[in-house]
Amino acid sequence: MKAHIVTLPGDGIGPEITAAAVEVLQAVAARFGHTFRFSSRPVGGQAIDRCGRALPAETLAACEQADAVLLGAVGGPKWDSPQAAERPEQGLLQLRAALGVHTNLRPIRVHPALAGLSPLKNDRLENVDILFVRELTGGLYFGRRRRGDDFASDECRYTTEEIERVARRAFSLARARRGLLTSVDKANVLETSRLWRATVNRLAADYPSVQVQHQLVDSMAMLLLTRPSQYDVVLTENLFGDILSDEAAALTGSLGLLPSASLGSGRTALYEPVHGSAPELAGTGRANPLGAILSAALLLRHSLALEKEAAAVESAVANTISNGTRSRDLNGRAGTAEITAAVVRLLGHC
Repeated sequence: MKAHIVTLPGDGIGPEITAAAVEVLQAVAARFGHTFRFSSRPVGGQAIDRCGRALPAETLAACEQADAVLLGAVGGPKWDSPQAAERPEQGLLQLRAALGVHTNLRPIRVHPALAGLSPLKNDRLENVDILFVRELTGGLYFGRRRRGDDFASDECRYTTEEIERVARRAFSLARARRGLLTSVDKANVLETSRLWRATVNRLAADYPSVQVQHQLVDSMAMLLLTRPSQYDVVLTENLFGDILSDEAAALTGSLGLLPSASLGSGRTALYEPVHGSAPELAGTGRANPLGAILSAALLLRHSLALEKEAAAVESAVANTISNGTRSRDLNGRAGTAEITAAVVRLLGHC
């Protein structure tokens, strides 16, 4: 397998964790006989400083020609002014829209050795394995915005086509997993949610082996913490998915563990850890690279169809945690380089 992977290190700890993920991918290539070529491009705050744009044209062009894109993180206090004409997060939103990556996957699994780090009781964390499927290019984040002297508005808009494409992906994933799909909405209030629920119900006839249940977003926020093991695939619109999947990080013990994949119908998909740029950790060597490394595993699985290699990376990460090589956010003392080296070493035994 030959593949070209564009890396977008970004801001804060982004360059450090991206380098860790690349090191693991290089180890995968060496062990399994693949050739991965990497090229780096600016995005976010660093791109604003260098090029005046959060998503320079050359960065987008490179991403559109790549087999996959691996992103570190964007943003930081330096670029946080609400009056700024260009913000780092705009680059990420523009990239998602340009690549047409309308479906975001966020897996939530609880490692037994880390159950004590969660604020929840251990008996509630047994067998937690949730896959969030979040619509990524519609809703409030991409709707029309207006601001006056004494008012502001953000439009939330969805079309049937936008809902269908993410829902079909969720149904297919649920069918391949445990056969349970929970669709989250606010259909008792929002017209977009009523369209969402009606569309999901219509599509359910095409997936008879999948059990469908609907849950209002406010009650889902509670149920995620009181009975998380009862959920399999959770389908949400953009804003709800952003909030709920971050809440679910409490189950795992740290946001630093969570990967994500953003998929569409085009050539290129985007992979990134869920956490932010953590500028206070930049340059200290203490950043947790596991979210980025697990994002690289998703890249192997979804963009390159290398399931065995993806599973090997995930197993190496799990064994690294079991062996006690953990970052400070996981109550350990290991740094970025030490954790990455442990994953690479254990990859040889998977």
